[in-house]
Amino acid sequence: MADSTAEGNYNAENIQVLEGMEAVRKRPAMYIGDTGERGYHHLVYEVVDNSIDEALAGYCSMIDVVINPDGSLTVQDDGRGIPVDMHPTQHKPAIEVVLTILHAGGKFDGSNYKVSGGLHGVGVSCVNALSDWMRVEVRRGGKIHHIEFSRGHVTKPLEVVGECGEETGTKVTFFPDHTIFSCHAFKWEILCARLRELAFLNKGVTIHFRDDEGEAHHEETFHYDGGIDEFVGYLNQNKKAISPVIHFEGEKPGLTGMVQAEVSMQYTESYSTLEQTYCNNIHTIEGGTHLSGFRRALTATIKKYGLDNKLLKEKEFDSLTGDDMREGLTVVVSVKVPQPQFEGQTKTKLGNGEVDGIVAGIVSDKLMTFFEENPAAAKVVIEKTRLAAAAREAARAARESTRRKGVMDGLSLPGKLKDCSERDPSKTELYLVEGDSAGGSASQGRDRATQAILPLRGKILNVEKARIDRMLANNEIRTLITAIGCGFGEEWDISKARYHKIVIMTDADVDGAHIRTLLLTFFYRKMPELIDRGYVYLAQPPLYKVERKKKVEYVLTDGDLTQKLLTLGLDDFEVKGKDGAALDPERAKALLTLLAEIEATAKMVEERGFSPAALVADESAQGSGASMLKKQFSSLSAFGYGPSDWFGGPLPKLLDDVRAHGKTGLSIYRFKGLGEMDDDELYDTTMNPAKRHMLRVKLSDAVAADQMFTLLMGDEVEPRRKFIEDNALNVRNLDF
Repeated sequence: MADSTAEGNYNAENIQVLEGMEAVRKRPAMYIGDTGERGYHHLVYEVVDNSIDEALAGYCSMIDVVINPDGSLTVQDDGRGIPVDMHPTQHKPAIEVVLTILHAGGKFDGSNYKVSGGLHGVGVSCVNALSDWMRVEVRRGGKIHHIEFSRGHVTKPLEVVGECGEETGTKVTFFPDHTIFSCHAFKWEILCARLRELAFLNKGVTIHFRDDEGEAHHEETFHYDGGIDEFVGYLNQNKKAISPVIHFEGEKPGLTGMVQAEVSMQYTESYSTLEQTYCNNIHTIEGGTHLSGFRRALTATIKKYGLDNKLLKEKEFDSLTGDDMREGLTVVVSVKVPQPQFEGQTKTKLGNGEVDGIVAGIVSDKLMTFFEENPAAAKVVIEKTRLAAAAREAARAARESTRRKGVMDGLSLPGKLKDCSERDPSKTELYLVEGDSAGGSASQGRDRATQAILPLRGKILNVEKARIDRMLANNEIRTLITAIGCGFGEEWDISKARYHKIVIMTDADVDGAHIRTLLLTFFYRKMPELIDRGYVYLAQPPLYKVERKKKVEYVLTDGDLTQKLLTLGLDDFEVKGKDGAALDPERAKALLTLLAEIEATAKMVEERGFSPAALVADESAQGSGASMLKKQFSSLSAFGYGPSDWFGGPLPKLLDDVRAHGKTGLSIYRFKGLGEMDDDELYDTTMNPAKRHMLRVKLSDAVAADQMFTLLMGDEVEPRRKFIEDNALNVRNLDF
């Protein structure tokens, strides 16, 4: 008989059975994607989606979302309210069943919700399981019902707490469990993007969003009677349109009921494509059958109309590609499917096979009708397609020179690339270094086994303003494509990436920032999968070298240097408050840190031609500089000081005295560029994996990213000028 205590023994007693809430808490990523920022905000989406489902069913027109002062979040709607009567088989209130049992909900038989995003029945119960606490209030049947939970279990049973007349709705307030999530705060920008999106997709619904946490107190209301037509206009607000917004919709029977499809599209002068797809309001960021159906129909319709109306020649017909026809296109595809099949609970890709044919049929019919009724618009679209195809053909020869025969061979590598000896891409790094001088230092100081160096001379082409033929004629871009090894365009293959870390390393000045932005524009527009895979990084070289008693330390930013000087300066230095009493070290540090922030803001305001004192004194003064200064001086009042103590008062001298004391015995050197570091210094501060600081580039909001790249790097000057004027006082590191 086997020894039950033997190492490696595996018996029935080792099998754990996790039920309900415990399963969610044990493996949360299976249900919400991850336990970081994405999963933290996904909790909100699950609750809001339930309110949106009520709107889709015709019972909800107003949704309120509030980030509360304590960091919890409330979603309230005017829908029918979650049922509160006793469940016939579970023998507990239906609301308790919905919120504590997985796969329990009212969306399975189709009688209450014809279409819904939350078909798994695990959404809101997952939120409950992963919340430190949740409180739910239901207005239904003239009564206000209240129930409370903690980590998925009832802590306060359902009870009636008031009367509500004919008012109906559900109010859910929850606080995520911070023992599970690494992210501990809701971000306005992330939630704002999703709620705005939902308002576009559900015309007539009003979503009110407010942030009561912290000092910002943002508030915005989203309501769009134009629906996804307005969405397309919003996406293209900084682009020059060459066609009207083309809208069509229709419905056809699917396997489980009627499938509705709605499409809005518009062509612009840009060379990029933006496709936003949704199923039952869920953003399918990986596309799926609705996107493939749209693309197929678009290609076939443009080709057929062009050939039939002699806008395309026979020899052009076969050579045109889908990419040619989507150049400059912004499109929103929204489908409503009775029983959608998503890949995973996070719903990133639609899998219903019949949706492809349904969307393709609707798009083909409606788009052909539009072209026939609007021949001028059709001609513009086809001419745009022809120009894109011509540019692609012209670029073919240039692309040949960027090809590499294989990810592991060294053939056809650019001469200035200093490659590494390691051939496992997961272990290799490619540094894109500004200038030959810094490139030389990096080449000499690097780890030759795993680190490759590619010096870049000057600024690469702005691909936001260039077609593929002009782009591939640029030597620096061709060199970059060749070095990375994935090919380009239709030959793109991410599996051939030669390096899994591509590090942009530029000087910490305006020119370096511009080069970094040009490279990010290239990667985002032409090689977005590198960003999606997490392969793109930004090096963080230090600004300062600080030496004290033969000990050398490197400091990343001006703010870090200030903090270091204040820490050193407070050693053996007494700071007194306005009443003459000595401040304890922590309070003294807080005061001096605030004074340093005021100094930086005042300097920034002065550099832009404003008087800091006048802005603070003028109660009607608006703009970020005035707001920032007033906020800082408001915080200063906690120490008994005000603006007069700074402008012409003793406080600037106090800050200077502490810093001067901190500098005693220090030698401080500011690097003006990477080339000023010797080989060992550059490696030790910026390239050594054990010591370096790097930022990984990630894409959290595709719409915001598209708009920002279009705004900052596109052809339209006026929107960019306005953006700079509106945000001039927000710039804190103009010279880095």
